Amino acid sequence: MDKRTLLALVLMAIVIVVTPMLFPSSRRATRTPADTTKRATPEPSTAAAPAPEVRSESTTAAVAQRPTATSPVRPWAAAETAVVSTRVTRYTLLSFGATPLAVRLNTYRDLRPGVRDTMVIRQRDGALLHYRLAVGADTVSLDTVAFAVRQSAGAATFTSSVPVVSINYTALADGYVTAVQGSVTGAPPGATLLIDLPQQLRSGEADTLDDARHLAYTFKIRQRDVTSISLGKLDTATARLDTGTITWVAVRNKYFLLALIPVRGAAGGNAFTALAMRGDPRRSRVGDRAAATAVQPLTNGSFAFNLYVGPQAWEELHALDDDLENVNPYAGWLHGVVQPFATIVMRVLLWMRRTSGVNYGWVLVIFGVAVRLLLWPLNQRAMRTSIQMQRLQPELAEVQKRYKTDPDKQREALVKLYQAHGMSPLSPLMGCMPMLLPMPVLFALYFVFQNTIEFRGVQFLWLPDISLRDPYYITPLVMGVSMFVLSWIGMRSAPQNPQTKMMTYMMPAMFTVMFLNFASGLNLYYAVQNIAALPQQWLLSRERQRAGLPPASSASGPRRG
Repeated sequence: MDKRTLLALVLMAIVIVVTPMLFPSSRRATRTPADTTKRATPEPSTAAAPAPEVRSESTTAAVAQRPTATSPVRPWAAAETAVVSTRVTRYTLLSFGATPLAVRLNTYRDLRPGVRDTMVIRQRDGALLHYRLAVGADTVSLDTVAFAVRQSAGAATFTSSVPVVSINYTALADGYVTAVQGSVTGAPPGATLLIDLPQQLRSGEADTLDDARHLAYTFKIRQRDVTSISLGKLDTATARLDTGTITWVAVRNKYFLLALIPVRGAAGGNAFTALAMRGDPRRSRVGDRAAATAVQPLTNGSFAFNLYVGPQAWEELHALDDDLENVNPYAGWLHGVVQPFATIVMRVLLWMRRTSGVNYGWVLVIFGVAVRLLLWPLNQRAMRTSIQMQRLQPELAEVQKRYKTDPDKQREALVKLYQAHGMSPLSPLMGCMPMLLPMPVLFALYFVFQNTIEFRGVQFLWLPDISLRDPYYITPLVMGVSMFVLSWIGMRSAPQNPQTKMMTYMMPAMFTVMFLNFASGLNLYYAVQNIAALPQQWLLSRERQRAGLPPASSASGPRRG
């Protein structure tokens, strides 16, 4: 194993070891700039987890206490229900409050052990949303209002007489978006709609604890990056208030989300002007409850927004624009570097799946082989540069010895020597690059497998779910063995010392241990990469031997050919 291979392996190890430390599943809260983020102290209350008090330029009254798990039973517990359905969703709406209770996703399964059902997005208790009207100093909770319901194909309209309010839900096309439009008769200028977001989302994953760690409120202020704040990181004593032109707000877990998106250009389709959030005292190992309220001004007594309840599927969210596909901005402070690679990798994998129609497991196999084939010419060049450098070592040592007291002459002599052999002083560094090029893809795939719903529940060969660890540890073992064989072949024809020999054995063992609990799909991809690289490594090893370079030494003496 030469120095460049050793360097590449060490850097890859650093990436894999440091990644979980820098970017744990439970993310730290991200703060928006000081000019758009304020801290507000809510009024004292004896109820559990009251909503934060919201005061902004468009809101003149404090936000009243929102429903909580310990609040008295609401009248909507026995309310009538209406249903708005598409091919992929089924909204259950309540007559009290005119609010969605739950949304069934017909094409996704609930993966909790022992549960055989389709996925249902809901809270563990209560409705998903709560509407309130802030009119002057008064706040009216619509949870206490009984609405009359009128249903039609793909739509439901709720009306009340006191106050005079109308709210309409209309399913758009055959997807996950439902248009919400409402009007308040007699609403004065400055009136606002307050929308209480879910305090949590019930998990439908095999690992419910990991799912709870991903719970977060996310929002987008115009001309700023997406902001995501883990529910467990929100302060429980004081509220956080973000103001500005907010183009969407969402609550999400690992794979699903509920997002509110104002309708541009529509009557009452104003952007949200404020989002207030506050944490709830932790009741379990992770903080999985919080309170959030979005504020939308009424225009001539009207409001409008689109409600997306569904998967965090890249293509679905990208079609809605406004950076909604980045609702889960992973990689922390390296997001700007990792996200482009992750997006490219994700789009390529989706295209391969759509074009070939094969299982995502085979897509990863094909992708791993394709990456190695694309890098084949660069790896060839890197190894041949290594062979040339080994040939030059005696002459380089002679030049360094001759001019060791004159750095300028030494530098000039080295440049001339490199030029005489068609090389440059940067050739050793450029020779390392092909070995490092797969690393951004591997780095991106680490996050892709952590958060991409396309891999959720996908079975492949013996693997029940390629987004989870291999229950039999076959893929990490194959990955480790293939990594050792790859290193061993390279070691056979390269000069080595005891340190490189030790690394040849230690690195595969270390990587195998680190990858044991990683997504089995990530192990599969890395193992395929190693196996696909074996023929090239063998050919290059033979080429090195034919070049007459000294073979690897061994403790038992010279190696017999």
